[in-house]
Amino acid sequence: MAHVNTVAETLEDKLTQELGYNDHFHEHHHGDKFQSNFLTTYIFSTDHKIIGRQFLITGIFWAFIGAAMSIVFRLQLGFPEADMAWLRPILGKWIMVNEAGIGKLDPEFYYSLVTMHGTILVFFVLTAGLSGTFANLLIPLQIGARDMASPLLNALSYWFFFLAGVVLFISLFLSTGPFSGGWTAYPPLSALPQASDGSGAGMTMWIVAMALFVVSSLLGGVNYITTILNLRTKGMSLWRMPLPMWAIFVTAILGVLSFPVLLSGVLLLMFDRSMGTSFYLSEIVVGGEILDRIGGSPILFQHLFWFLGHPEVYIIILPAMGIVSEVLSVHSRKPIFGYTAMVYSILAIGFLAFIVWAHHMFMAGVNPFISNFFVIFTLIIAVPSAVKVFNWIGTIYGSNFRFTSASLFGVGFVSMFISGGLTGIFLGNSAIDIALHDTYFVVAHFHIVMGVAAFFGMFAGVYHWFPKMFSRYMNETLGKIHFWGTLVGAYAIFWPMHYTGMAGVPRRYYDGGASFDAFRHFEDLNRFITVAAIFVFFLQALFIVNFFYSIFSGKKLTVKNPWGANSLEWTTPIKPGHGNWPGNIPTVQRWAYDYGKGGEEFIPQYVPLKEGEHDLGEGH
Repeated sequence: MAHVNTVAETLEDKLTQELGYNDHFHEHHHGDKFQSNFLTTYIFSTDHKIIGRQFLITGIFWAFIGAAMSIVFRLQLGFPEADMAWLRPILGKWIMVNEAGIGKLDPEFYYSLVTMHGTILVFFVLTAGLSGTFANLLIPLQIGARDMASPLLNALSYWFFFLAGVVLFISLFLSTGPFSGGWTAYPPLSALPQASDGSGAGMTMWIVAMALFVVSSLLGGVNYITTILNLRTKGMSLWRMPLPMWAIFVTAILGVLSFPVLLSGVLLLMFDRSMGTSFYLSEIVVGGEILDRIGGSPILFQHLFWFLGHPEVYIIILPAMGIVSEVLSVHSRKPIFGYTAMVYSILAIGFLAFIVWAHHMFMAGVNPFISNFFVIFTLIIAVPSAVKVFNWIGTIYGSNFRFTSASLFGVGFVSMFISGGLTGIFLGNSAIDIALHDTYFVVAHFHIVMGVAAFFGMFAGVYHWFPKMFSRYMNETLGKIHFWGTLVGAYAIFWPMHYTGMAGVPRRYYDGGASFDAFRHFEDLNRFITVAAIFVFFLQALFIVNFFYSIFSGKKLTVKNPWGANSLEWTTPIKPGHGNWPGNIPTVQRWAYDYGKGGEEFIPQYVPLKEGEHDLGEGH
């Protein structure tokens, strides 16, 4: 680390001389130009770096809420006979206490917890928290721009997200409870307010929250695309962009094309609920009453939902892939292996993401010949994913690897993505999916490949770019405890679920299958999973403590480029103001991955090519 800092300081001195600025000048200039207070600087800011922090901290809040919900329903699944009266001060009437004083979780609220857990983690944490944080933080810094194309729309994207969160949070306190029809909101349960308590006002607020969330995503996505296409600094061609930029760019395109489909789907759902239409309803009987609803089809909603839902998987995982590519290259001290292949694989994943959605619907009565089409393309999408995996391994192989918290989470991401992705090949086969559908095998697959892997990518990014966000370091010892505990704990939670799923244990059941004699021998395994989940939850609390403590009291950053990285964000002052560079923006001369070249440990992008030197970024 000392050697890296020495090299970094030398290069900083060169940059300061070339561009003619220093931190003192920057602070003076910034103070004269912008008269600001706490509200305009940190709350209603249009600075992309502050907005990125807002997305991150809001995402951490929602991650804690969503994880806490999972602990409550895991307690129910692991210990269905246990007394849960101690939770009554927190959950109120949703813990039913009998005459003997024994408390049980209300079954209706159990389904609400499962529904809200899925909604919160998929949309409010892994979509907004991951993309919103790193797209806002990195796009202007890595492409060499003062800010986003529209700072106002950027701020509005956060506030629409915040408002969506407020609406969803309020729904948790309704007397009838939040929505309880599953995070996929399938009709007819979601389309009929009278179907259950959880289909009433809680479902209406869920729809409002999702509509606001979609507006937020579209405002952000349009801004990200426009900024990357139009505001790159001189010399920053598309083929010189760091891989996080390619990943975020394709992610934004996926969101702009697919989120409106979800919005249309939930708006039609609202019409069915409140205006008597029948887009999704036909020949429905509720409580012995035949409803006057004919002509609709719940399968239509599944098509609309999963047309977003599968691109959504890649909206979540692509930014994590980009982050991990950057982190592994920087900490391996090696150029990224196969940059061009990495870019084309991102583009291929983005294209194929739109033609595999019905693999979620093999059990919905889809024509078997149509299913074959989706099977083929589901298996084909594994190819660009495998290209990325081999390239990450090629980057690490034979490298002078630095074992930091960020790099460890990067390696953990690769591990999770491999093990979780391989099980997707089983589910992508329609014949096998018939047996495994709606079992714990599905839960294990998508939690490992999309949930845990995406979190590992997010953690890698937070540890790596924390010095750029807050001018301090996170505690490395706590970070490594966090990594090893989470890696072991995540496998302990989700790997056994593959075996229960292959045995046929259905997901979403209130007592973990204990009511079926055939599944009673999994009771001990269910308890083990629950204990592992509690252990991992408290490890994430350790991360939260480390994060917020380090913001105010972490070791201070003393050099601009602590990791010895090449991309432009590390050329800004230690505490960059609104505008990022106080002087001229550096001109890009080369790609972002010149490590270990010509006797230099790293060569930043602004350093001109030597005579006869070839720029690998333009060699595609």
